Amino acid sequence: MASSPTIGVFALQGDVREHVHALEGLGLSALKVRRPEELAACDALILPGGESSTMHKLARAFELFDPLVDAIRGGLPTLGTCAGMILLADRLEDGIVGQETLGGLDVTVRRNAFGRQVESFEGWLDFAGFDEPVHGAFIRAPWVEQVGAGVEVLATVPHVSAPAGAAGRIVAVRQDHVMATSFHPEVGHDDRIHRYFVDRIVKS
Repeated sequence: MASSPTIGVFALQGDVREHVHALEGLGLSALKVRRPEELAACDALILPGGESSTMHKLARAFELFDPLVDAIRGGLPTLGTCAGMILLADRLEDGIVGQETLGGLDVTVRRNAFGRQVESFEGWLDFAGFDEPVHGAFIRAPWVEQVGAGVEVLATVPHVSAPAGAAGRIVAVRQDHVMATSFHPEVGHDDRIHRYFVDRIVKS
């Protein structure tokens, strides 16, 4: 792979600008992906936070859904954040009627697990491989209810100051070339999640 890969950002809905900004801050080329031909030009992909059911419907409308499934199954390094985690789950709880996922992670994810918009919260998380905690912003976020044998848990909600029922919940995972977080690493100025994705998954 090229030393400076092109990272696509699913751009039909969600926190597109924030992820593009984070990638460009790392000196990387970011490509907004709305069409299959744009996806084909990418060395890796980010599925941003947003509204997962809307993202699914728009991907279908723009004939991008099936190419996304094929690309992820074919080994395209992919990072999903918040709604992106939902899209990458093989199994979904509390989805809307007819909601599909792209798959790629052998996990069960619960949509809107932390509650409504007013129950959004922020907190510090220990993240596997990092010397210092990362700041997590959880906005109508999912969590991982179950993981398959090949899934590595990267972060869980700490018991300190956790919302009711959230302590110990899994909020970041990796399986081979696919990674996902419940929170929004594109919010703020900490680029370590994006750097981890690029250095340990995209360039590996």
